[in-house]
Amino acid sequence: MTESNLKKIKPFFSKRKKMLSLAIGLILFLFCLLINPFNLLLKANLVLSIAILMISWWILDAMPMAAVALLPIVLFPLFNISSIKEVTKSYSDSIIFLFMGGFFIGIGVEKWNLHKRIALGIIRITGTNGNKIILGFIIATGFLSLWLSNTATTMMMFPIAASVIHVISKHQSENANIKNFSLVLMLSIAYASNFALGTIIGTPPNVAYANYVVEKFNYTLGFADWMLVFTPLTILLLLMLYWVMVKILYPNHIKHRERGKKFIDNSYKELGSISTPEIRVLIVFSCVVVCWIFKDLINHWQKFIELDDTIIAMAGALAMFIIPSGRKTEDEERLLHWHDTKNMAWGILLLFGGGLALAKALEEVKIMDQLGRLIAAYSTDNVFIMMLAVTALSVFLSEVMSNVAQVIVMAPVISSVALALHMDPLLLGIPMTLGASCASMLPMGTPPNAIVFASGHIKMKEMIKAGFAMNIIAIILITLFCYFLQPLIMQLSP
Repeated sequence: MTESNLKKIKPFFSKRKKMLSLAIGLILFLFCLLINPFNLLLKANLVLSIAILMISWWILDAMPMAAVALLPIVLFPLFNISSIKEVTKSYSDSIIFLFMGGFFIGIGVEKWNLHKRIALGIIRITGTNGNKIILGFIIATGFLSLWLSNTATTMMMFPIAASVIHVISKHQSENANIKNFSLVLMLSIAYASNFALGTIIGTPPNVAYANYVVEKFNYTLGFADWMLVFTPLTILLLLMLYWVMVKILYPNHIKHRERGKKFIDNSYKELGSISTPEIRVLIVFSCVVVCWIFKDLINHWQKFIELDDTIIAMAGALAMFIIPSGRKTEDEERLLHWHDTKNMAWGILLLFGGGLALAKALEEVKIMDQLGRLIAAYSTDNVFIMMLAVTALSVFLSEVMSNVAQVIVMAPVISSVALALHMDPLLLGIPMTLGASCASMLPMGTPPNAIVFASGHIKMKEMIKAGFAMNIIAIILITLFCYFLQPLIMQLSP
């Protein structure tokens, strides 16, 4: 085939990518529906067919992910799988409001530039040579992402990083490798956001799995217990990210320069002294974090009220709408107004609802139990090997699939496998969940990956190279932490 013909074919397929993706999903749906390859009962086969349709459209990006998540509202009642009232209950689950509260608090932090003050303050401490700037961004991003959406954190840090790259590129010696510095700084923002596994609300998969464990086993994963095990894992992942990127893969050789230091100092000075709104947002944010951490102790000490993560998040969010900003204006200004939420990630709430509806249907028709028994038949009772295999599968699968949808779909399967092997379900479920957040090779792996890839500083082959190395490191560290430390603190009897 000639080069001219190839040039004609490429635009043809690129223009029709969405239509082809839709068609592939429909073909897979009809194949499963009509052929029934697993010899399931009618209702079970209907649910599996719809699951295949949704998952294929999520993977192929045939439609916006939030739009795909609305399919159960239409298809489940039409196929008599469940009533419209039962389906829509999943879209108002308490987990949805936990996310909503966290998003509102994040908007408040961003609105009053508290995130910039935190980030620039850390960078001023770490110094201005290339490696220290990268380390500063890794620390700042990782810390913020423990409490805020990893997508929001990346978007907060992105413009600061772009400005630093612009200044550093103008004021460096000939030996400095600005290209490597720019590449690593952008990748570090995305990866540090993804690796913030130290809190249950640090990444959406953590929250999804915590909710599944409550629904399935009536077992609550304690916020403090989770931090005790996985905050050290986060710290180690961030240190390995720094060491691998700047010492092995992409060294930058950028030394300390006064101009770079002045830019950071000037950016911090431009913020001025901490404002009254920032102080009030910081107080609300700190109270929410403290309540999340000490929730179990508070509930134990008194019986008048019972806190849970959703109540705490929504209380913090409502406080943002109630507390005055403290600025002198004609109208009484609050820390948040409703119009501030117009750019909030509402789609992730719908995505969660659709995933919960799908998982509930799969659970009701016992498909995941059957699949779990099938996998268990080819599994080993060696806990370490199973943990390693599940973590690796989860990490690489999340490169091409929504990590939230992946956890929602895989959690029942992995739990069934663990129960069939007489293992604690958490031993396989938690490494599967942690692995789902660590996709590093492809832009579509996580939203932070896509954000930094769009900067123009990263080529696909560079992301694949760096991402593969970080995937392997994440698989090894997650497996080791879950095998040696997790059973000492978190244990759910099968």
